[in-house]
Amino acid sequence: MGAEMTAQKDAVLVTGGAGYVGSHVAKALATAGHLPVTFDNLSKGFRRAVKWGPLITGDLHDEVVLKQACRDYQFCGVIHLAAYTDVQESVDNPLKYFRNNVGGSEKLLSEMVNAEIANIVFSSTCSLYGNIETSVISEAVPPNPMNPYAQSKWTVEQMLRAAGTAHGIRSVSLRYFNAAGADPDGEIGENHDPETHLIPLVLQTAAGLRPHIDVFGDDYPTPDGTAVRDYVHVSDLADAHVAALEWMLNGGESLTLNLANGQGHSVRNVIEAAGKITDRNIPTQIKARRPGDPPELIGDASLAHRILGWKPARSGLENQIADAWRWLNRDDALTG
Repeated sequence: MGAEMTAQKDAVLVTGGAGYVGSHVAKALATAGHLPVTFDNLSKGFRRAVKWGPLITGDLHDEVVLKQACRDYQFCGVIHLAAYTDVQESVDNPLKYFRNNVGGSEKLLSEMVNAEIANIVFSSTCSLYGNIETSVISEAVPPNPMNPYAQSKWTVEQMLRAAGTAHGIRSVSLRYFNAAGADPDGEIGENHDPETHLIPLVLQTAAGLRPHIDVFGDDYPTPDGTAVRDYVHVSDLADAHVAALEWMLNGGESLTLNLANGQGHSVRNVIEAAGKITDRNIPTQIKARRPGDPPELIGDASLAHRILGWKPARSGLENQIADAWRWLNRDDALTG
Protein backbone atom coordinates (compact mmCIF):
# COMPACT_ATOMS: atom_id res chain seq x y z
CA MET A 1 0.00 0.00 0.00
CA GLY A 2 1.11 3.56 -0.62
CA ALA A 3 2.16 5.65 2.36
CA GLU A 4 -0.70 8.04 1.83
CA MET A 5 -3.20 5.17 2.01
CA THR A 6 -1.62 3.64 5.13
CA ALA A 7 -1.86 6.99 6.88
CA GLN A 8 -5.53 7.45 5.99
CA LYS A 9 -7.19 8.45 9.26
CA ASP A 10 -10.77 8.05 8.08
CA ALA A 11 -10.50 4.59 6.55
CA VAL A 12 -13.45 2.34 7.33
CA LEU A 13 -13.48 -1.44 6.90
CA VAL A 14 -16.70 -2.45 5.12
CA THR A 15 -17.26 -6.19 5.28
CA GLY A 16 -19.64 -7.31 2.56
CA GLY A 17 -19.06 -4.00 0.78
CA ALA A 18 -19.51 -5.54 -2.69
CA GLY A 19 -23.12 -6.50 -1.96
CA TYR A 20 -26.40 -4.65 -2.35
CA VAL A 21 -26.51 -2.65 0.88
CA GLY A 22 -22.74 -2.69 1.31
CA SER A 23 -21.97 -0.98 -1.99
CA HIS A 24 -24.46 1.79 -1.18
CA VAL A 25 -22.83 2.16 2.25
CA ALA A 26 -19.42 2.49 0.60
CA LYS A 27 -20.71 5.29 -1.63
CA ALA A 28 -22.26 7.09 1.35
CA LEU A 29 -18.99 6.79 3.30
CA ALA A 30 -17.01 8.26 0.42
CA THR A 31 -19.50 11.11 0.10
CA ALA A 32 -19.01 11.83 3.82
CA GLY A 33 -15.22 12.01 3.42
CA HIS A 34 -14.24 8.50 4.54
CA LEU A 35 -12.22 5.91 2.62
CA PRO A 36 -14.34 2.74 2.38
CA VAL A 37 -12.13 -0.35 2.24
CA THR A 38 -14.29 -3.23 1.05
CA PHE A 39 -13.55 -6.69 2.44
CA ASP A 40 -15.59 -9.26 0.51
CA ASN A 41 -15.19 -12.84 -0.70
CA LEU A 42 -17.39 -12.04 -3.75
CA SER A 43 -19.58 -15.10 -3.17
CA LYS A 44 -22.66 -12.85 -3.30
CA GLY A 45 -21.24 -9.43 -4.16
CA PHE A 46 -19.78 -8.04 -7.36
CA ARG A 47 -16.34 -6.63 -8.06
CA ARG A 48 -17.84 -3.97 -10.31
CA ALA A 49 -19.91 -2.62 -7.37
CA VAL A 50 -16.72 -1.54 -5.59
CA LYS A 51 -16.24 1.97 -6.96
CA TRP A 52 -15.29 4.29 -4.09
CA GLY A 53 -12.29 2.63 -2.48
CA PRO A 54 -10.05 -0.42 -2.58
CA LEU A 55 -11.26 -4.02 -2.58
CA ILE A 56 -9.63 -6.69 -0.45
CA THR A 57 -10.83 -10.08 -1.64
CA GLY A 58 -11.07 -12.33 1.38
CA ASP A 59 -13.26 -14.17 3.83
CA LEU A 60 -13.53 -13.24 7.49
CA HIS A 61 -12.19 -16.70 8.30
CA ASP A 62 -9.00 -15.77 6.39
CA GLU A 63 -7.25 -14.46 9.47
CA VAL A 64 -3.99 -13.68 7.66
CA VAL A 65 -5.76 -11.50 5.07
CA LEU A 66 -7.87 -9.79 7.73
CA LYS A 67 -4.84 -9.05 9.92
CA GLN A 68 -2.94 -7.63 6.96
CA ALA A 69 -5.84 -5.33 6.08
CA CYS A 70 -5.86 -3.96 9.61
CA ARG A 71 -2.08 -3.40 9.43
CA ASP A 72 -2.27 -1.61 6.08
CA TYR A 73 -4.96 0.85 7.16
CA GLN A 74 -5.64 2.80 10.31
CA PHE A 75 -9.33 1.95 10.47
CA CYS A 76 -11.39 4.35 12.53
CA GLY A 77 -14.23 1.82 12.51
CA VAL A 78 -15.89 -1.16 10.90
CA ILE A 79 -19.23 -1.49 9.15
CA HIS A 80 -20.10 -5.18 9.23
CA LEU A 81 -22.52 -6.37 6.56
CA ALA A 82 -20.96 -9.68 5.50
CA ALA A 83 -23.55 -12.41 6.09
CA TYR A 84 -25.69 -15.03 4.45
CA THR A 85 -29.29 -13.79 4.42
CA ASP A 86 -31.60 -16.37 2.82
CA VAL A 87 -34.12 -17.42 5.48
CA GLN A 88 -35.15 -20.69 3.81
CA GLU A 89 -31.55 -21.69 3.19
CA SER A 90 -30.80 -21.03 6.85
CA VAL A 91 -33.57 -23.48 7.81
CA ASP A 92 -32.22 -26.08 5.42
CA ASN A 93 -28.56 -25.57 6.31
CA PRO A 94 -28.35 -23.90 9.72
CA LEU A 95 -24.73 -24.80 10.45
CA LYS A 96 -23.60 -22.96 7.32
CA TYR A 97 -25.29 -19.83 8.68
CA PHE A 98 -23.87 -20.08 12.18
CA ARG A 99 -20.37 -20.76 10.86
CA ASN A 100 -20.47 -17.81 8.48
CA ASN A 101 -22.57 -15.22 10.29
CA VAL A 102 -21.54 -15.96 13.87
CA GLY A 103 -18.12 -17.51 13.32
CA GLY A 104 -17.06 -14.82 10.86
CA SER A 105 -18.21 -12.11 13.26
CA GLU A 106 -16.13 -13.67 16.06
CA LYS A 107 -13.04 -13.57 13.84
CA LEU A 108 -13.74 -9.93 13.01
CA LEU A 109 -14.26 -8.90 16.63
CA SER A 110 -11.09 -10.72 17.71
CA GLU A 111 -9.07 -8.84 15.12
CA MET A 112 -10.70 -5.57 16.16
CA VAL A 113 -9.47 -6.20 19.70
CA ASN A 114 -5.96 -7.03 18.42
CA ALA A 115 -5.86 -3.95 16.16
CA GLU A 116 -7.46 -1.68 18.77
CA ILE A 117 -10.39 -0.73 16.54
CA ALA A 118 -13.09 0.49 18.90
CA ASN A 119 -16.18 1.13 16.73
CA ILE A 120 -18.42 -1.17 14.74
CA VAL A 121 -21.77 -0.69 12.99
CA PHE A 122 -23.57 -4.00 12.62
CA SER A 123 -26.11 -4.78 9.92
CA SER A 124 -28.84 -6.53 11.90
CA THR A 125 -32.45 -7.25 10.95
CA CYS A 126 -36.05 -6.79 12.04
CA SER A 127 -36.41 -10.54 11.47
CA LEU A 128 -35.13 -11.19 14.97
CA TYR A 129 -38.40 -9.84 16.42
CA GLY A 130 -40.16 -12.95 15.10
CA ASN A 131 -43.93 -13.25 14.94
CA ILE A 132 -45.47 -10.66 17.23
CA GLU A 133 -48.95 -9.36 17.96
CA THR A 134 -48.29 -5.66 17.38
CA SER A 135 -47.92 -4.37 13.83
CA VAL A 136 -45.71 -1.37 14.73
CA ILE A 137 -42.42 -2.59 16.16
CA SER A 138 -40.14 -0.61 18.44
CA GLU A 139 -36.83 -1.65 19.95
CA ALA A 140 -38.71 -2.40 23.20
CA VAL A 141 -40.18 -5.55 21.61
CA PRO A 142 -38.20 -8.54 22.96
CA PRO A 143 -36.30 -10.47 20.27
CA ASN A 144 -37.85 -13.82 19.35
CA PRO A 145 -35.91 -15.09 16.31
CA MET A 146 -37.82 -17.82 14.49
CA ASN A 147 -35.18 -19.14 12.07
CA PRO A 148 -31.39 -19.71 12.03
CA TYR A 149 -30.74 -16.56 9.99
CA ALA A 150 -32.45 -14.36 12.56
CA GLN A 151 -30.90 -16.37 15.40
CA SER A 152 -27.44 -15.74 13.95
CA LYS A 153 -28.05 -12.00 13.87
CA TRP A 154 -29.33 -12.00 17.45
CA THR A 155 -26.28 -13.99 18.57
CA VAL A 156 -23.94 -11.42 17.01
CA GLU A 157 -25.79 -8.60 18.75
CA GLN A 158 -25.19 -10.41 22.04
CA MET A 159 -21.52 -10.91 21.13
CA LEU A 160 -21.20 -7.19 20.52
CA ARG A 161 -22.61 -6.38 23.94
CA ALA A 162 -20.19 -8.80 25.59
CA ALA A 163 -17.25 -7.41 23.60
CA GLY A 164 -18.27 -3.95 24.74
CA THR A 165 -18.15 -4.96 28.38
CA ALA A 166 -14.91 -6.94 28.11
CA HIS A 167 -12.95 -4.95 25.54
CA GLY A 168 -14.54 -1.51 25.28
CA ILE A 169 -15.78 -2.00 21.73
CA ARG A 170 -18.65 0.34 20.95
CA SER A 171 -21.34 -0.85 18.58
CA VAL A 172 -24.49 0.30 16.87
CA SER A 173 -26.75 -2.53 15.75
CA LEU A 174 -29.13 -1.43 13.01
CA ARG A 175 -32.27 -3.55 12.72
CA TYR A 176 -33.66 -2.58 9.39
CA PHE A 177 -36.86 -3.44 7.65
CA ASN A 178 -37.24 -4.17 3.91
CA ALA A 179 -34.38 -2.66 1.91
CA ALA A 180 -35.61 -1.36 -1.44
CA GLY A 181 -34.68 0.73 -4.43
CA ALA A 182 -31.30 1.49 -5.96
CA ASP A 183 -28.76 4.28 -6.10
CA PRO A 184 -30.59 7.35 -7.48
CA ASP A 185 -27.58 8.05 -9.72
CA GLY A 186 -27.94 4.59 -11.27
CA GLU A 187 -24.39 3.51 -10.43
CA ILE A 188 -25.28 0.46 -8.32
CA GLY A 189 -28.39 -1.56 -7.53
CA GLU A 190 -29.88 -4.85 -6.41
CA ASN A 191 -28.87 -8.19 -7.88
CA HIS A 192 -29.41 -11.37 -5.85
CA ASP A 193 -29.27 -14.96 -7.02
CA PRO A 194 -31.75 -16.25 -6.16
CA GLU A 195 -33.82 -13.09 -5.85
CA THR A 196 -36.20 -13.11 -2.89
CA HIS A 197 -37.17 -9.43 -2.46
CA LEU A 198 -40.60 -8.35 -3.63
CA ILE A 199 -39.82 -5.15 -5.54
CA PRO A 200 -37.12 -6.61 -7.83
CA LEU A 201 -39.27 -9.70 -8.40
CA VAL A 202 -42.20 -7.49 -9.43
CA LEU A 203 -40.00 -5.41 -11.71
CA GLN A 204 -38.42 -8.47 -13.29
CA THR A 205 -41.96 -9.65 -14.04
CA ALA A 206 -42.74 -6.26 -15.59
CA ALA A 207 -39.61 -6.60 -17.73
CA GLY A 208 -40.71 -10.01 -18.99
CA LEU A 209 -37.94 -11.86 -17.16
CA ARG A 210 -40.49 -13.81 -15.09
CA PRO A 211 -43.90 -15.08 -16.19
CA HIS A 212 -45.75 -13.80 -13.12
CA ILE A 213 -45.33 -12.65 -9.54
CA ASP A 214 -46.44 -14.99 -6.78
CA VAL A 215 -48.67 -13.36 -4.16
CA PHE A 216 -48.52 -15.43 -1.00
CA GLY A 217 -51.90 -14.93 0.62
CA ASP A 218 -54.78 -12.61 -0.27
CA ASP A 219 -56.84 -13.29 2.84
CA TYR A 220 -54.88 -11.41 5.50
CA PRO A 221 -56.74 -9.00 7.82
CA THR A 222 -55.35 -6.02 5.90
CA PRO A 223 -57.18 -3.48 3.70
CA ASP A 224 -56.67 -5.48 0.48
CA GLY A 225 -55.98 -8.92 1.94
CA THR A 226 -52.26 -8.99 1.14
CA ALA A 227 -49.36 -8.68 3.56
CA VAL A 228 -48.11 -5.21 4.50
CA ARG A 229 -44.42 -4.35 4.89
CA ASP A 230 -42.27 -1.31 5.60
CA TYR A 231 -39.88 -0.51 2.73
CA VAL A 232 -36.76 1.60 3.27
CA HIS A 233 -34.69 3.01 0.42
CA VAL A 234 -31.25 1.43 0.36
CA SER A 235 -29.58 4.85 0.09
CA ASP A 236 -31.39 5.93 3.27
CA LEU A 237 -30.09 2.79 4.97
CA ALA A 238 -26.60 3.66 3.79
CA ASP A 239 -26.86 7.16 5.24
CA ALA A 240 -27.91 5.67 8.58
CA HIS A 241 -24.79 3.47 8.70
CA VAL A 242 -22.61 6.54 8.21
CA ALA A 243 -24.56 8.48 10.86
CA ALA A 244 -24.15 5.57 13.30
CA LEU A 245 -20.40 5.43 12.71
CA GLU A 246 -20.01 9.16 13.18
CA TRP A 247 -22.13 8.98 16.35
CA MET A 248 -19.51 6.65 17.85
CA LEU A 249 -16.55 8.64 16.48
CA ASN A 250 -18.00 11.65 18.33
CA GLY A 251 -18.11 9.70 21.58
CA GLY A 252 -21.61 8.23 21.47
CA GLU A 253 -22.40 5.05 23.37
CA SER A 254 -23.50 1.70 21.99
CA LEU A 255 -27.03 1.54 20.58
CA THR A 256 -29.61 -0.75 19.04
CA LEU A 257 -31.84 1.04 16.53
CA ASN A 258 -34.61 0.25 14.08
CA LEU A 259 -34.40 1.67 10.56
CA ALA A 260 -37.83 2.02 9.00
CA ASN A 261 -40.14 4.47 7.28
CA GLY A 262 -42.95 3.94 9.76
CA GLN A 263 -45.50 3.28 7.03
CA GLY A 264 -46.60 0.10 5.35
CA HIS A 265 -47.43 -0.91 1.79
CA SER A 266 -49.23 -4.08 0.80
CA VAL A 267 -48.10 -6.51 -1.87
CA ARG A 268 -50.91 -5.23 -4.09
CA ASN A 269 -49.77 -1.63 -3.45
CA VAL A 270 -46.32 -2.54 -4.70
CA ILE A 271 -47.62 -4.32 -7.80
CA GLU A 272 -49.99 -1.47 -8.68
CA ALA A 273 -47.30 1.18 -8.20
CA ALA A 274 -44.86 -0.80 -10.29
CA GLY A 275 -47.45 -1.17 -13.05
CA LYS A 276 -47.92 2.60 -13.21
CA ILE A 277 -44.21 3.40 -13.15
CA THR A 278 -43.24 0.81 -15.78
CA ASP A 279 -46.42 1.13 -17.84
CA ARG A 280 -46.40 -2.67 -18.05
CA ASN A 281 -48.86 -5.40 -17.22
CA ILE A 282 -47.68 -7.45 -14.23
CA PRO A 283 -49.34 -10.88 -14.10
CA THR A 284 -49.94 -12.28 -10.63
CA GLN A 285 -50.62 -15.72 -9.25
CA ILE A 286 -52.27 -16.10 -5.86
CA LYS A 287 -50.75 -18.78 -3.64
CA ALA A 288 -51.30 -19.93 -0.08
CA ARG A 289 -49.83 -17.94 2.76
CA ARG A 290 -46.30 -18.88 3.71
CA PRO A 291 -46.03 -20.27 7.24
CA GLY A 292 -44.89 -17.65 9.72
CA ASP A 293 -45.58 -14.60 7.54
CA PRO A 294 -47.30 -12.00 9.75
CA PRO A 295 -50.03 -9.83 8.20
CA GLU A 296 -48.33 -6.52 8.88
CA LEU A 297 -44.84 -5.37 9.88
CA ILE A 298 -44.13 -1.68 10.29
CA GLY A 299 -41.12 -0.28 12.10
CA ASP A 300 -40.88 2.50 14.66
CA ALA A 301 -37.61 4.34 13.95
CA SER A 302 -38.20 7.26 16.30
CA LEU A 303 -35.04 6.44 18.29
CA ALA A 304 -32.88 6.70 15.17
CA HIS A 305 -34.63 9.96 14.33
CA ARG A 306 -33.96 11.38 17.78
CA ILE A 307 -30.46 10.07 18.47
CA LEU A 308 -28.81 10.02 15.04
CA GLY A 309 -30.89 12.73 13.41
CA TRP A 310 -31.63 10.20 10.68
CA LYS A 311 -34.82 10.50 8.67
CA PRO A 312 -35.52 8.77 5.37
CA ALA A 313 -35.14 11.19 2.47
CA ARG A 314 -36.54 8.76 -0.11
CA SER A 315 -39.48 7.31 1.77
CA GLY A 316 -41.98 7.27 -1.10
CA LEU A 317 -42.72 3.83 -2.52
CA GLU A 318 -42.88 5.32 -6.02
CA ASN A 319 -39.37 6.75 -5.68
CA GLN A 320 -38.02 3.42 -4.49
CA ILE A 321 -39.62 1.55 -7.38
CA ALA A 322 -38.57 4.15 -9.96
CA ASP A 323 -34.94 3.98 -8.83
CA ALA A 324 -35.00 0.17 -8.93
CA TRP A 325 -36.61 0.20 -12.40
CA ARG A 326 -33.99 2.60 -13.73
CA TRP A 327 -31.28 0.28 -12.42
CA LEU A 328 -32.89 -2.85 -13.86
CA ASN A 329 -32.92 -1.27 -17.31
CA ARG A 330 -29.16 -0.92 -17.36
CA ASP A 331 -27.58 -3.41 -19.76
CA ASP A 332 -25.36 -4.82 -17.02
CA ALA A 333 -27.84 -4.75 -14.12
CA LEU A 334 -28.20 -8.53 -13.74
CA THR A 335 -24.73 -9.57 -14.85
CA GLY A 336 -21.78 -10.40 -12.66
